[in-house]
Amino acid sequence: MKKSLFIIIAFFTLFACNRHHEHIAPAVHDQDSLPFLTAHGISNLISDSGIISYKIVAEDWNIYTTEPQKWTFLKGLFLEKFDTTFHVEWHVQSDTAYCHNNRTWELRGRVVILNRDGDLFETEELFWDMDEHQMWNTMFMTITKPGSQQQLQGYNFRSNEEMTDYHIDNSAGYTPAKDDTGNATDEPKEERASQADSRRARQGQ
Repeated sequence: MKKSLFIIIAFFTLFACNRHHEHIAPAVHDQDSLPFLTAHGISNLISDSGIISYKIVAEDWNIYTTEPQKWTFLKGLFLEKFDTTFHVEWHVQSDTAYCHNNRTWELRGRVVILNRDGDLFETEELFWDMDEHQMWNTMFMTITKPGSQQQLQGYNFRSNEEMTDYHIDNSAGYTPAKDDTGNATDEPKEERASQADSRRARQGQ
């Protein structure tokens, strides 16, 4: 009788152990999907190597501390970059923005940039590597020169960090046509890619 009881207890113990180990998955913690910190209505100055270099304005700022670390600005971002004399080199606005590991930025939606020369950049995607000091994208980009309203359009945009030395693949130009008096008309004058590139190169000298 005691032997039979021992066998029954051992059977149920083994069965319970088997059930205990079924469908086991790693625990899910809040920090895996929730931000470590969320700030609302922020306007902050950010330093780089001890020097104030950026100003961030955003409605919401989410900070994730898990690897890889990430900042998200899901309700839009306004960002200014300063030079060493605290003059604005350029500013950018975008519908959505992400910053990965505090070094690589990803801007999405309506992305609009204005550099210190007045060049206006409009696209739907922009990446910025703060370590390599480079900006680029693969989507359509429009660049409008100040005053003349001349435009350069194309894909695969690449630029230095100051947004002053840039190029575009498959580019085409646009210049407002002028009448006999020299005034601009509503009819555009298109330029071939080679003409547009050479014109931008001369203006950048």
